[in-house]
Amino acid sequence: MAGPLPPVPIPGARLLFSLDPGVAHLNHGSYGAVPIGVQRAQQRLRDETEANPMRFFNRGLVDRITHARRHLASFLGADPDGTALVGNVSIGAATVLQSLRLEAGDELVDTDHGYGSFALAVEREARRTGAVRRTLSVPLTASDEEIVEIVRAGIRPGRTKLLVVDQLTSATARLLPAAAIAAVARERDVPVLVDGAHAPGMLPTPVQSIGADFWVGNLHKWGYAPRGSAALVVAPHWRRRIEPLAVSWQEEAGFPSRVEWQATLDYTAWLAAPVGVFTLRTLGLDRVRAHNAELAAYGQGVVGRALGIAPADLVDPGGPTVSMRILPLPPGVATSYPDAVALRQRIADKLNTEVNVNPWRGRGWLRLSGQVYNRAEEYDRLAERLPALLTSLS
Repeated sequence: MAGPLPPVPIPGARLLFSLDPGVAHLNHGSYGAVPIGVQRAQQRLRDETEANPMRFFNRGLVDRITHARRHLASFLGADPDGTALVGNVSIGAATVLQSLRLEAGDELVDTDHGYGSFALAVEREARRTGAVRRTLSVPLTASDEEIVEIVRAGIRPGRTKLLVVDQLTSATARLLPAAAIAAVARERDVPVLVDGAHAPGMLPTPVQSIGADFWVGNLHKWGYAPRGSAALVVAPHWRRRIEPLAVSWQEEAGFPSRVEWQATLDYTAWLAAPVGVFTLRTLGLDRVRAHNAELAAYGQGVVGRALGIAPADLVDPGGPTVSMRILPLPPGVATSYPDAVALRQRIADKLNTEVNVNPWRGRGWLRLSGQVYNRAEEYDRLAERLPALLTSLS
């Protein structure tokens, strides 16, 4: 049975990137790719910095950051006054966790779909404070209603001090019902931190209407911003309690400036980030999202058939709007993190193809992304060559 057809390429989109043409870059979800125009905008800002550092840092930089933040917050559907620019999702999560001032016996709850470093941050904070971490098991194919009920049963009013949930999971490419989960947590007076690492650029206004206490997302993945660009969004009743990881001269200014200002940090990524949004809008936001989701679905189908996976067995946990798809690898392959890394590197070295490989629940999973610089033939080539490479591992 034939799978989904690939979308028509967006004219000229591939030329916007400086990626090595000898490699198939099918893993946009990990580090993104910065368009050439955004690279140049950031370089101009770096040149400005080095031409006169005193002028750059001391004359209007806080205002320029505020202007960039307001532009980016609008793109996310967030309140600019409740949004702070940070280096990445991990920094945003650490900022929230250390601001909670947990005590022994308090409880942190997450799910088994959480990103690895996020889970490590939760575990470290529990260990540091004497709090307890509990992880909820969520089946890959659970319905939204089932997921909400798992969360409802898993949090405990008065004891659960934070629920951590992904908006779109990394290892399993699952789109979780973040708004419904946040609503259940509010009923029980449990704060919610949403990991929206993959949401900006892929999901329309990803912060709007969720109602989470804290939301953090990377702009450098699907938002075409330079790496080192992310946003932390905080609900009004929490903003006075959010403390930066390091104290700066903006300490008395309150949130968000006290979180954003970190002395001689390289702020050029944040200032250039709106150019990434402009690039997306120039291509057409809806057009890009539809193209990427359709291409990821095509890639899953063609590689899945090559691996002997029946169409009915191809899981689609994200739905038709998500630009990442996963495929189960043969039993015993990439079932640990070191083995997953080794396989990913082997595919890169032997097949000139960048993909992502993750272990989850005792099985290895291949994750493919779709982006405007990708073509259907790149997935076709992977489908032709991957089965033999996997056979050679046994």
